[in-house]
Amino acid sequence: MNLESPKVSVDKSTEEVFNFLSEVKNFEKLMPENINKFEVLSDDKFLFALKGMPEIVLKKKELISPNKIVLGAAGGKIDFSLTGVINEIEPGKSEVQLFFNGEFNAMMAMMIKGPISKFIETLAGNIPPSV
Repeated sequence: MNLESPKVSVDKSTEEVFNFLSEVKNFEKLMPENINKFEVLSDDKFLFALKGMPEIVLKKKELISPNKIVLGAAGGKIDFSLTGVINEIEPGKSEVQLFFNGEFNAMMAMMIKGPISKFIETLAGNIPPSV
């Protein structure tokens, strides 16, 4: 299952946006209002839980400065990745888009497609316009 967020414009350079998203603690600022728990586990790993959902641990898997950040599931029963792609629109202005990729059976995919789509849209929409 592949999902993508809308593109979000940020009044900062690709380097500044990349640095913001590279700090796992900053993901707390991007979480939806219904977050139940957020905990930084290490410099490259954090745990979060939304109301009514199990806890999920995300870990930095790949960093390609200043254009790409890949977070992946760290353990658990579900393997997926969340990729942030940062492109320069003009000097000092960037565009960010999030991509979710996971392998799920048809029943699971049907159940989680809506909530995951809404989740990545919220994450992208909560990226501050001037990081």
